[in-house]
This record gives sequence, C-alpha cells and structure tokens, in this order.
Amino acid sequence: MNQPILSVKDLTYVYMKSTPLEHQALLGVNMEITEGEIVAIIGHTGCGKSTLIQHFNGIHFPQTGHVMINGMDLTKPKLDVKSLRRQVGLVFQNPEDQLFEKLVGDDIAYGPFKMKLPLEEVRERVKWAMEMVGLPFDEMKDRATFALSGGQKRKVALAGVLALRPKILVLDEPTAGLDPKSRRELLEKIKKLNQEEGITVIFVSHNMEEVAYLADRIYVMAGGKEVCHGTPEEIFTNPEIILQHRIGTPETVRTLHRLHEEGYAVNTGRFRVEDASTEIRKLLPE
Repeated sequence: MNQPILSVKDLTYVYMKSTPLEHQALLGVNMEITEGEIVAIIGHTGCGKSTLIQHFNGIHFPQTGHVMINGMDLTKPKLDVKSLRRQVGLVFQNPEDQLFEKLVGDDIAYGPFKMKLPLEEVRERVKWAMEMVGLPFDEMKDRATFALSGGQKRKVALAGVLALRPKILVLDEPTAGLDPKSRRELLEKIKKLNQEEGITVIFVSHNMEEVAYLADRIYVMAGGKEVCHGTPEEIFTNPEIILQHRIGTPETVRTLHRLHEEGYAVNTGRFRVEDASTEIRKLLPE
C-alpha cells in the first residue's frame, strides 16, 4: 500500500474544555487515506465528522493525538499553516461562509492573489477553476455573487478552493440543498477532478446515494470515533453494520434486497445506479 497522504492517529478534541459547557467531539479517531482516493465520512449528526475534517486544514489542531498531511505534522508549533491550506482545500457546507467579494471572478481570485502570483497566472487559475466546476468564464466572472443561485454559489465556493490547486479537497455535505440535476452535475465534476487532476477527495455526507456513487472507501463514525471502514460494497452489504449504526443505505440497495427477498435472482452487491438497473433489466421479459 502507498504511503498515506493523510494520517490520523488517536485524535481527540474537546470543545470549551474545563468549562461547564465542555463537549467531547472526538475520542481517539484513527484514519489513513491514500493519495488519489475518494473517501466518504458518514455517521449521524453530532458524531464528530465536521470537527474531524476541520483538523485537515488547520481550523482546529490536535489536542492529543496526531494528524499528518502530506508529510506535515499538525502538532508541530512551527507548522506553516499557509502551506497547509494551499495543499488542503476545505469547502464548507454553507457556501455563503466562503463568498465575500462582490464579483465571482474576484472571489475566486482572492486566494491566488494572496499567494502573490503574477496577474496572468491568477487569471489562468480562475479560468481553469471555473471551467472545472462548470461556470463559463466570460459569462460568469463579472456576475454579482449575491445574485447567484444556491447551486452557483456552491460552484463558486468550490472554484475558489480549486484555484489554490490543492492536493486534497475536503467537502462538507457538498450537495446539500441542491436540486437533483444540480446534484448530479456537481458529483460528476468532483469525480472528474479526482480522475483527471489526481486530487484526493474527502467528503462528509448524509446522502447514501452520492456516497455509493463517489466513494472508493467509507469511514463510519459514531460517538466521536471511527467505528468501521471499508469499501461501499463491504459497508452497504453488511446488515450488521447497517443495523448497528443506523447509517441508512442507497435506494438501490433496498430495491435489490427486496427483489432478492421476493425470490428474484439479483446480485445485491451491484447497487450503483447503472449496475442496479442492469440487474433489474435482467428480470424483464425480452
């Protein structure tokens, strides 16, 4: 196995430590992610998912335990946080938290300008990032950010992170609030970034359909720690994991299992939409 690009060992984190409002958010998390993977982190609200991923680009730092990102130890007092945030781009669940310039192009250019890059390179990065997320450069660069739709704002927030050319892209509920068409388009863009640009993708989601579509591996969290991990096939076809942690399953899993229970010969492990549709078509008369 290749050396992990991201490694978490025995990570703990407590909010409001030593106060009456103290809350243990993480309790000994362990995780390894290899370069080029797409990894989903799932679990019920309050299990520590968002706190965990906010360690990946220095919003939080380990209180105990270690986080290593591409050779950088986040426990070191002289950590270069700017370098870390160029390598790890975090896109928040609410895109308004990341948009603050009046115009789309200016917002996406903010990070590269802060890197003191030449103006021409900034422009090229902005154009590339916009095209990667499906925003036409000439049409959208001078558009007011406040006038954008929810889906467009999400794309601008993603483009602003991509303009930094990160090695790792971290997404918190990337399709929350999007209509089905916009959701599918964004998922396809994320997969394209991984396949064509080699960007490692880590994402948090409650939507099991998008987890099944995107993820190479899944980490399941509960009670502030990871409780199991595996491929989508290993997680979604394991009744014990599904029942014990109440993680839910893609609609295709439920459909295939119901057909199987009714006596139809279907492979319940082929739950990605294209594969499931093939299994179901086999049952139809020619």
